Amino acid sequence: MALFSMSPCTPEYDRKAELTAFDETKTGVKGLVDAGITEVPRMFHLPSPENLNSNQHSHSELSLPTIDLEGINQDPIRRKEVIEKVRDAFETWGFFQIVNHGIPDSMLEEMKKGVLGFFEQDSEVKKQWYTRDRSGKHKFVHHSNFDLYTAAVTNWRDSFFCTMAPDTPQPDELPSPCRYAFQSISVKKMVS
Repeated sequence: MALFSMSPCTPEYDRKAELTAFDETKTGVKGLVDAGITEVPRMFHLPSPENLNSNQHSHSELSLPTIDLEGINQDPIRRKEVIEKVRDAFETWGFFQIVNHGIPDSMLEEMKKGVLGFFEQDSEVKKQWYTRDRSGKHKFVHHSNFDLYTAAVTNWRDSFFCTMAPDTPQPDELPSPCRYAFQSISVKKMVS
């Protein structure tokens, strides 16, 4: 979610102070919503439309890159084609959708339950996983906007990521709502 800031005459604004205050709560966007905010903080506002690239395609013309992994392990030519599609999607979009990846729907559903379960926990429980430490010592990291202090606009999102390789996390290195799904992935990886 982002809003446009249209006012040419804006009062003095200390973006860094707002970002720091937001980050120090360790509750992210969900924390703002749970606190009952009635106005979206300014750090989430987009610059005025005249500063945005007006040559971009309309949303109806955009199509999320979808990459089909079928056959990549049997056909080296197909594998090279898929690698090129991934490279292109990263360079032009930054993300993509994968189909025919071989992950069972039941496992994907368990992952979604784990993610929702994590974000629906009490804020005090989630805070213990909140960090900006990128040293790799934490297998599971929760934060709001990995680029919070460097991006021009803050995205209305909270995130987490979990390092699964080369060493899979131990149960105590995972939040309880995610343990079952993440450990299922680890077991499947070892069996494969």
